[in-house]
Amino acid sequence: MHTPKTASPDRSKPPSRWLGVALIASLALALLRLLRPPAPEPTTAAASPETTRSATSPSRPDIRTNAGPRIVSSAPNPKAEEIVAAKLAQFAQSRLMLAHALARRHCIYVPNEVKQFFAAVESGDWERISAAFAVLHGGDTSGSYHSGRSPDVSKLWPVILDTYGVAEQVHEWPAQQLLDYGNAILGSLRPGMVYVGGTDNGRWIPELLNDTSGGESHIILTQNALADSLYLDYVAVQYGERFEALKPDDSQRAFADYVADASRRFAHDRDFPEEPKQLRPGEEVTMGEDGRISVGGQVAVMSINERLLARLMDKNPDLSFALQESSPLTGTYADALPLGPVMELRGRTDGFELTADRAAETLTFWELAAGEVLADAGTSASPSALKSYSHDAVSAGNLLESHGHLAQAEATFRLARQISPENPEPVFKLGQLLDRSGRGQEARALVEEFFTAHPEQREQMLPVFSDQPTAGPKP
Repeated sequence: MHTPKTASPDRSKPPSRWLGVALIASLALALLRLLRPPAPEPTTAAASPETTRSATSPSRPDIRTNAGPRIVSSAPNPKAEEIVAAKLAQFAQSRLMLAHALARRHCIYVPNEVKQFFAAVESGDWERISAAFAVLHGGDTSGSYHSGRSPDVSKLWPVILDTYGVAEQVHEWPAQQLLDYGNAILGSLRPGMVYVGGTDNGRWIPELLNDTSGGESHIILTQNALADSLYLDYVAVQYGERFEALKPDDSQRAFADYVADASRRFAHDRDFPEEPKQLRPGEEVTMGEDGRISVGGQVAVMSINERLLARLMDKNPDLSFALQESSPLTGTYADALPLGPVMELRGRTDGFELTADRAAETLTFWELAAGEVLADAGTSASPSALKSYSHDAVSAGNLLESHGHLAQAEATFRLARQISPENPEPVFKLGQLLDRSGRGQEARALVEEFFTAHPEQREQMLPVFSDQPTAGPKP
């Protein structure tokens, strides 16, 4: 059986490290393309976002863009720190109970050092939490399987990581802004929706509020761990009969399907070198001396996770799913619709299409969101919060662009850049859109302007496609 070079991670990158190898590679390729010698500019200019939007502006908000709820609270909450601290303690207690349930499933006892970790999280003392987590992680904080951990800790790793991830977000985010961000996401969901969080903040902040705020509790998953059998065990313990979880054979099928598809595209690129390459940037596909194909890297992992997410939806046809992306899952875009700050998967039905009016509503949502985020002193002073909103706006722009709403996508990318000027994602997505629209000179000026303002980003991007080997982005 083919085996991937890298194990599937069960943890998305935290905000300061969102740009993993796959995304860095994609952005770097965009950079190299944008900085090539300019081609002649077309004589006809593309329609401006402002012109297109004014022509298609809707008369009322669409329920699937959920433009009504505020992104940030109208006034500071002096008790926000106390509220978040209480929620963290409650979350630690509930996850300790899940740890015991997971231990019973694996016929083990919860080790004392694991109990001490949960007690540390309940205390809210970050130094104590970090020290207790260091005792457990064995030198690797990502996947469930690691030789440096005890077997019993490895079996409990998904619930340990889940708890640590929430505690880390509480540590990194201002309390009020954490509440605002989580409520903005949860407030966009319709009753009964399954929420799939991608980035650390997009997964763990809503999870904290979902589990500690009363009312309806949504099923919350992450697409980044769907190939991890121990994570699937944890999900089964956590949600029981509420939905049909994936099984090991689902993971095996997704991996086999991806290898077959990657092998076909590898053969195309080898046999037809003059044609456009079908392997994606950062996709590691190699053939050994025995003719066997091996796959690895973050792009392969996310491609398999995308297949598993599709399989999960197939197994639960009566449930609706909302997604907050880590890396773009472009295969989900055809039937997706904007849903507040996230997107609804397979949301396209009769009467619900991503029309020009709904594209305009999505842009209106992000115009309002950007205004509220930047006007709020606490949010605008938090790099974690700004990069989170910027990232989610880029995802919305990606979805709009995939449906051909280029003017609204361009405007949304510009809003994402305005929210977080140091975030490279909107710069390169906007640059790619401009370049494909025949505005290459404008795209190159945009990229150079960004690198001038953030020279450290140039050092991070360019090595990915250099002739020298690289370990990926700098931390």
